[in-house]
Amino acid sequence: MSESSFTNYGESDSEWPDMPLIGKSKFMHTPLSSHGSIDTSLYAYARDDIHNSNRFLHYAPSVESLVALLESKRSKSSKDSLPSISSPNSTDTLVGNHGNSLYPSWPYNSEEVPSFRYIQDIYAELTNTFGFQHDSMLSMYDHLMTMLDSRASRMSPKLALLTIHAEYIGGPDANYRKWYFAAQLDLNDVTDEKNVATDTVETSKDSKSNISQAHRLKETKEAWRIKMERMKDEERIQQLALWLLLWAEASVIRFCPEVLCFIFKLAEDHWENRTDKGVPAGTYLDTVITPLYNFIRDQSYRPMEDGRYTERERDHACVIGYDDVNQQFWYPEKIALLRLNDKRKLVDLHPSERYQALGDMDWNHSFQKTFKEKRSWMHMAVNFTRIWIIHIVTFWYYISANAGDLYLSTDKDEAKTETPVKLSVVALGGAIATLLVMLGSLVEYMYVPMSWYGARILSRRFAMLFGILVLNTGPSFYCVFFDRTSRISLAVSAAQLFISVITSLYFSIMPQSQLFVRHKKDSRRMLASQTFTANFPPLKRMDRLISVGLWSCVFICKLLESYFFLALSFKDPLRIMSSMQIQDCRDPIIGTELCVLMPSFTLGLMLLMALVLFFLDTYLWYVVWNTVFSVARSFYLGISIWTPWRNIFSRLPKRIYAKILAGSEIGAHYKPKFLYSQVWNAFVISMYREHLLSPDHITKLLYQRVPNAENGKFTLKSPTFFETQEDIAFKTEYYPQESEAERRMQFFAQSMTTPMPDPLPVQKMPTFTVMTPHYGEKIIFSLREIIREEDKNTRITLLEYLKKLHPFEWDNFVKDTKVLVDETSLSNSGGEEDTAMAEDISVSKSTSNSNSNSNSNSNSSSKSEISSDKTRSQHKIDDLPFYCVGFKSSAPEYTLRTRIWASLRSQTLYRTITGFMNYQSALKLLYRVENPELVTDSINFEKLESDLEQMANRKFRFLIAMQRYASFDKEELENVDYVLKAYPNLQIAYLEEEKSQDEDGKKKNTFYSVLIDGHSTVGSDGKRTPKYRVRLPGNPILGDGKSDNQNTALIYYRGEYLQLVDANQDNYLEECLKIRNVLSEFENLSVSNESPYADVGFSTGPVAIVGAREYIFSENIGVLGDVAAGKEQTFGTLTQRIMATIGGKLHYGHPDFLNAIFMTTRGGVSKAQKGLHLNEDIYAGMNAFERGGRIKHIEYYQCGKGRDLGFGSILNFVTKIGTGMGEQMLSREYYYIGTQLPLDRFLTFYYAHPGFHINNIFIMLSVHMFMIVLLFLASMSVPLLVCEFDKDAPPEAPRTPDGCYDLVPIYNWLKRVVISIFAVFFISFLPLFLQELTERGFMRATSRLCKHIISLSPFFEIFVTQTYASAILNNLTFGGARYIGTGRGFATTRLPFSLLYSRFADSSIYVGARSTLILLFGSLIIWAPHYIYFWITVIALMMSPFLFNPHQFSMGDFIIDYRELLRWLSRGNGKTHASSWIGYCRFSRMRTTGVKIRQLGDAPKAWNKQHQSRARFGVIFFSEIAVPFFLAVGCVVAYLFTRSFDMSEGHNAGQEAPSGLIRIAAIAVLPLILNAGVLVALFCVSLLGGILASLCCSVKFGATVAGAAHAWAVINFIGFFELFYFLEKWNLSRTILGMIAVSSVQRFIFKLITVCLLTREFQQDGSNQGWWTGRWYGRGLGWYVITQPLREFVCKVVEMSLFAADFVLTHFIMIFLFLICFVPGINKWHSLMLFWLKPSMQIREPIYSTAQRQKRRRICILYGFLLTCFALLFFGLLIAPSIIGSRLEFKLDLPI
Repeated sequence: MSESSFTNYGESDSEWPDMPLIGKSKFMHTPLSSHGSIDTSLYAYARDDIHNSNRFLHYAPSVESLVALLESKRSKSSKDSLPSISSPNSTDTLVGNHGNSLYPSWPYNSEEVPSFRYIQDIYAELTNTFGFQHDSMLSMYDHLMTMLDSRASRMSPKLALLTIHAEYIGGPDANYRKWYFAAQLDLNDVTDEKNVATDTVETSKDSKSNISQAHRLKETKEAWRIKMERMKDEERIQQLALWLLLWAEASVIRFCPEVLCFIFKLAEDHWENRTDKGVPAGTYLDTVITPLYNFIRDQSYRPMEDGRYTERERDHACVIGYDDVNQQFWYPEKIALLRLNDKRKLVDLHPSERYQALGDMDWNHSFQKTFKEKRSWMHMAVNFTRIWIIHIVTFWYYISANAGDLYLSTDKDEAKTETPVKLSVVALGGAIATLLVMLGSLVEYMYVPMSWYGARILSRRFAMLFGILVLNTGPSFYCVFFDRTSRISLAVSAAQLFISVITSLYFSIMPQSQLFVRHKKDSRRMLASQTFTANFPPLKRMDRLISVGLWSCVFICKLLESYFFLALSFKDPLRIMSSMQIQDCRDPIIGTELCVLMPSFTLGLMLLMALVLFFLDTYLWYVVWNTVFSVARSFYLGISIWTPWRNIFSRLPKRIYAKILAGSEIGAHYKPKFLYSQVWNAFVISMYREHLLSPDHITKLLYQRVPNAENGKFTLKSPTFFETQEDIAFKTEYYPQESEAERRMQFFAQSMTTPMPDPLPVQKMPTFTVMTPHYGEKIIFSLREIIREEDKNTRITLLEYLKKLHPFEWDNFVKDTKVLVDETSLSNSGGEEDTAMAEDISVSKSTSNSNSNSNSNSNSSSKSEISSDKTRSQHKIDDLPFYCVGFKSSAPEYTLRTRIWASLRSQTLYRTITGFMNYQSALKLLYRVENPELVTDSINFEKLESDLEQMANRKFRFLIAMQRYASFDKEELENVDYVLKAYPNLQIAYLEEEKSQDEDGKKKNTFYSVLIDGHSTVGSDGKRTPKYRVRLPGNPILGDGKSDNQNTALIYYRGEYLQLVDANQDNYLEECLKIRNVLSEFENLSVSNESPYADVGFSTGPVAIVGAREYIFSENIGVLGDVAAGKEQTFGTLTQRIMATIGGKLHYGHPDFLNAIFMTTRGGVSKAQKGLHLNEDIYAGMNAFERGGRIKHIEYYQCGKGRDLGFGSILNFVTKIGTGMGEQMLSREYYYIGTQLPLDRFLTFYYAHPGFHINNIFIMLSVHMFMIVLLFLASMSVPLLVCEFDKDAPPEAPRTPDGCYDLVPIYNWLKRVVISIFAVFFISFLPLFLQELTERGFMRATSRLCKHIISLSPFFEIFVTQTYASAILNNLTFGGARYIGTGRGFATTRLPFSLLYSRFADSSIYVGARSTLILLFGSLIIWAPHYIYFWITVIALMMSPFLFNPHQFSMGDFIIDYRELLRWLSRGNGKTHASSWIGYCRFSRMRTTGVKIRQLGDAPKAWNKQHQSRARFGVIFFSEIAVPFFLAVGCVVAYLFTRSFDMSEGHNAGQEAPSGLIRIAAIAVLPLILNAGVLVALFCVSLLGGILASLCCSVKFGATVAGAAHAWAVINFIGFFELFYFLEKWNLSRTILGMIAVSSVQRFIFKLITVCLLTREFQQDGSNQGWWTGRWYGRGLGWYVITQPLREFVCKVVEMSLFAADFVLTHFIMIFLFLICFVPGINKWHSLMLFWLKPSMQIREPIYSTAQRQKRRRICILYGFLLTCFALLFFGLLIAPSIIGSRLEFKLDLPI
């Protein structure tokens, strides 16, 4: 059907085709009343017909057939052994009674509610009136009817319609109603005037007007309520249908909920005044949605010549995004500004004409920024003002109270009388608080575009703040400068202190938005912001008390500990440093000023250090008390194993009946045991099918019917499992120890002890949808992927590794496969197999007979044993393929089984699908168990299965947003086809692109959102016929992908609730059984006859999100996997448990359940502005939180989840989260929450979300600050004489020896600093330990903690902390946040050294190297054992990527890796190489310089790459120029201080030595000058020789020239180091200090050159190659060829020094690792640490051919010798001069 032609829907019934019945799959069941005798041997051979297997579809045993086989052997029971099953009189619960209807709960023909035909007519008329698409109409019809059927299944149809309409349109919690009153449209509708709302806003200034507005608002709300309550059902259907049709085709505009509300209002007005004339299909999309889409798209993308779009170079502050567009419709004055292209205002048109005018809107001039997401740290000044006030002001109080030596008289007696001065100085904390608020207000003015009203409020706030500032500072002038001792002064200072405390408390508690603003309830002006940004759901009284109690405990402990441990300990160092006067210190240039100020500089750094620790202490106590409260709540909920009354197993059956089954709806004549036994058996056999249990295990776990010896009747025998689990003396094994089966059973039993809502019957439960976004995740492993190594650096196949991880499950799988093969062979071979079996039986019998008669017939016995041994040996040989690869025949049905087995133990989409399709099995099981009347002796099993299937599909849908399906390759399509055949009810939504040309010949790409399922017919081309195909306004992927993918598929969800899961999750049958309890947590499933429009008074708000636990199934897979799993476990369980209680939990994407109506009417399940909403899920949680939605957390339900397993993938994930947090700090959501939440809830939000990341920054900042303080103290200790320390001596006691300086108390304070930093770090292990302790016991918790520590996880934690900090800092500086595919495969591949170095050098290794030099200098001067922690820290920063690299210490691989490092350093200069040092260097530089958008001669496809924009100078100035400058100054000052005490060093007597400043300048700058000279010479050589070399050896010539230049750079670097060593008289410590200063100066120079002198980089590296080869033509440079050589010369000057530094640094790291390789057995122990595999299961050494071994040996000898030579050279240049240098009488006077 052409969408451009008009079609009049609704003329005939044929336009509404009957919906197909859900496809059937066999669900065999034999009722428990069947007769037969028990035969336990059946357990070993029971196999099913495979049709209903959850995971091994068509290839594994099923629950039902196994039970059927067991039951078929049982004898008949007597008539009264079990109650007879007969059909009840009422048939309301039977699906079959409704025929083929998909919506049986909605009456087909009824006078009470609109009929099916009427609803269809409404949809048809709406479609004709507005021009909706046909498929969209059918989809939304199904959407509404499914919603009505779901709601009507538990209440009357009329009430169902009423409640749904109330939630969408008219109810008190409906977003449309909230917007209607916030935009003040009620004024226009009541008065029938056009601009009453705008006029009211502009004129309402006095209090009387406000009162009248509030009164009118109350009246209009009451009128609205009456109108909605009296509305006809037909009108409700029409409004719901119209809303859904508008929403369905809105595409990306769905992210703008109030825009949809506005369109709906205009469409409703148009509908009321409609004409009979229809419009073509697609009119709504083309005239209303597409112009809005084009505006949003053009904000971030620009068109290219091939019809595609490329990203614009705009940061968020310059992009009018979804939120900006949406907020335009919050306020009536903004709506009034909307204009048409002819400049008329939209509001000037009659309401019925406004909808048609939308196609002529001037959207380009209608929108503006409503919040500027400028890339700056200053966002934290306004968002977290109260955090800074609490800490900085309290720190001032503490320090100033103990710093009397700074401001009191030096006369001690007089100082005692200056109490007013002390009180007044302390009271200045109030002024600091006021200044911080003023700073936040100023920043707020920068980021929030101000209206006149907003500017007036801000001006009033500044005036009030200025007055408060004067009030807090004025008395200090009197008390300090005029009257320091009188009583009046004391009174004034006391009053000042009181005002200061009140001021600080007020600003700490009061949100900024409420400062000096009088808020009135129902105020018109504040209604929009209160509704959409500050409508926070209230907490229950007890929860609020817990929240206040938590933070009271945190700050009481924090304030006490900080005062006594930090503030008081700082008193002596502060007194000493403030009074220190250094003598005999002078520099020829600076003079004595440096020496005078050195103590002050050091004291200032120490104060900053103490302030950082003051911030860290708060987070430490937050972690402690948050964990304590969470553990206490676990006891309250009964989920701890330490709960004494748990009896979790003995009471489990009764709890299953009471909590899993809807017992109140089941007839009383059915015994509970008969019902819950079916649930338990299904649970047990599901684990058997997944190969978690063996046949021996399930015989001990299943309920069985056995004959009663007394009366011959059959009884249902319970397994002994339930009772023996409470008896530790009982040793029967019911499952493998510490296995997945044990974990699942224990959690299921434990979860049954927690409170949970009562379940509704299946037929009354709401319909829900599980949605999973998919992009490139693996669906099912191919055979090649599991039986071949990934690459040459991988020592083990995936299948072999999985077999080592899951040996018991593999053994069960192999046995299943062998039995399946035997059964297949028997069925195919007939008599031959019978003969073979008879021979086997004969052999078995002969063996048995020979064993029993061994004494009488020894010869016969010996022959029989030999024959038996040969048979066993032959069987082992025959079975070898099964145990190796899982199959013996290469037939697809067998290889597929192995592929599936591996896929189900990895992080694949197939694992997610099979796990969550357990919902279908669970619902069928529950429906059958709760309706025993369905199962009779004469039941038609096909009819039963059809009824069960239909019921399950009514209540559950699984939707996969498979964005790339249309572009899948052959293998991916085959995998999808298999999945759809296995699960035909699975639905897949994908994006389809149709390429064409318009009338002008321009390329045109049309996009469609398409839905298919397993029932879709397959065409001749192999493609499935879509169920729905809806055209889109354009490419919907405008953001980072995932959120757009979800949004595109969202129109196909069905039901009332959504569960969002990722493609790396899993679910289990026993957890799926709890789905009805979970959905009851939304608190709106109870049936009530009360109208939703009744005035209920106070409301806690609807439940928007229900979060659940996650079990990380990738735990115990090595140390890194377990660390990542532990972090996810504590965050998703322990933290969220208490966060949900005190109102701090948000939405994290998985496996949360969402209130679908609430979320879809408020912007969807995520946000999607590119870059800004990188962590898309959390924005949906913040959006729901701001709009009044409650967020809960449940403990009794959990899903499985995979986590990253390798070092690189974990760090990729950390980087993604860190950069996403950097973007969050720029967002308006943080501004709204941070400036409007009450204090306790604000603290909860801060420390649970941004506070964690800011704490990581503070941790690493504390490390850097410690290093700088250590540098200054050590440099002071070099020339100064340190006094002998006596802790009992009074401060005024004389010091010994004479002329000494009392530095020991400062050293002691430094030790306390180390302890504080260590405590903050080590406390991170506490949550996981207590989580394990409460849920798994002391031994498990202790063993897991010990394994982490032994496996060097502290090294990894330090590295992760630095990565978090680096990611946030880089994002806030450079931007460029993007989605990073982490790759969650098994980390068994050894990565090259060069790859790891280039990946982590900039973020961590360089930091570690600089810190190592400072720590080495400090340790040489003032060593203390406490510094060991910091040595661990710097080693972790530098070595962690290599310590956690698989097989890093295999000597052969290590030497070959060294060869690869040398190649990496040298290649890429003659021709482009994907991995090279120059490529890494250019990439690092690009984030500052940016990349040229377009290169001359580039193809259009090359332009479409994502480009790095140039960083703004104002943003990077602080991090790239200011910070390096101050660090350079600090390091130079420290060096100059040590040089200022001996001015004749190295010179003739009486001759003053030159200033150390000249020496530093010379050593820092001269290498650059020499490098520049060499580069000029080599440039001439390349120009002259490049022409000739291009004829024969262009590549080698360029590489040779580059190699010569780099070799010179290294020699130059080492030479100047030795020169400096010589100048410092071979003093190693002073040489190190000098090199620290030199390197910091050079770093500042390089940063300055890069920021100020370098233009953008070219995407390709043609200019680099042109420099070395001399061939500049043909590089695509165009006219840039004139200027590019000069730019490249500047680059090369910098690159030469960077290359030398990287060469030396990489060799030092390699030498360190090289020495470790010589430790005996290190590779085995390292693998044991990394993989947690037993020595007997270690990954084998690779097998090489003879030629390969010889080649590797030659390489190892050559490069091993080369590395040894470099090691000897470096150590010789460091150690030899210090030993023999002092003996040489070599003198050389140099001017430096």
